[in-house]
Amino acid sequence: MNANSSRPAPAAAGRPSPTLEDLALAAGVSRSTASRAINGGSKVSAQAQAAVDAAIVALGYTPNRAARSLVTRRAGSVALVIPEPDARVMMDPYFAAVIMGVNEALRETDLQLVLLMSRAGDDSARTIRYLRGGHVDGAIVVSHHRADDWVESLGATGLPTVFIGRPWDTESGIPYVDLDNFEGGRLAARHLSGAGRSKLATIAGPTDMTAAVDRLQGWLQGLREAGLQPGPVIHGDFTTAGGADAAARLLAEAPDVDGIFAASDLMALGVVDTLRQKGRQVPDEVAVVGFDNHSLQAANGLGLTTVAHPMADIAAAAGKLLVDAIANPGELPEPVIYPAELVVRGSSAA
Repeated sequence: MNANSSRPAPAAAGRPSPTLEDLALAAGVSRSTASRAINGGSKVSAQAQAAVDAAIVALGYTPNRAARSLVTRRAGSVALVIPEPDARVMMDPYFAAVIMGVNEALRETDLQLVLLMSRAGDDSARTIRYLRGGHVDGAIVVSHHRADDWVESLGATGLPTVFIGRPWDTESGIPYVDLDNFEGGRLAARHLSGAGRSKLATIAGPTDMTAAVDRLQGWLQGLREAGLQPGPVIHGDFTTAGGADAAARLLAEAPDVDGIFAASDLMALGVVDTLRQKGRQVPDEVAVVGFDNHSLQAANGLGLTTVAHPMADIAAAAGKLLVDAIANPGELPEPVIYPAELVVRGSSAA
């Protein structure tokens, strides 16, 4: 008689899925040992773990997630919190890169990604209740605004939380991953001034976002280092339409401008469109620098000079920080800051 004949065979179509008892029998271990092996228990010998792993493959066993959560006290999911309107999230390539990056960090884990978006007027208490209600094991927050003070209270809930982008309250100790936005703005100013442009202005981002504030401060520092007086500062909303509107206001205030730094590539596209509508040649009359390196092209295939923003890499790093924070509660890693790099293309060529 075959020694394996008493072991359950893999479930076929129409047959019940194998149970934990079936798995334990197939692996030749107790039910409790099989359960610990599935849930990453530390009191399982290497031999027993290998036997259970082999039995899982042989039986096509799928753990009961509800039962497993009772053992591990984990939900098996993490939230990506984006306090932005749905339309903004769907249209901005930044958020697509963030989602891909976080998913990449979760690829080798059993964690699933839950996307939480908010709109103006949404009840923030509802989101907090969801996050604190045991539905997720941790949260990543991206694109937060100063008024979104509730997101910074996540750290006080005990829920492992990581920010993509510097939080307003850095004293909270919440770990974050970011680009050196200050240096990015400084590089834009150095590039335009080094190209002989002297009547410079900027389309800055929203004043309630740390990335926009840091880019503007870096820009102003770069102008000071170049011995130039700060030109007009017009604020946009990181969208193409917002950039076009801001550029129209800028040209009305400073029609002789010869260099513009837009704090996002989407706004830079709007700037180029407005300049051309006003009869200004890019880059001959006005050089334009964006931020993000989305590899977007303006009209007529004009490439944007821009500050590289490795969004997917930053998001993946944030995802890995969160996975580590869930596995090692209480540890607070240092912020991870990626260096800024300028990518020169046709929109600022002499």
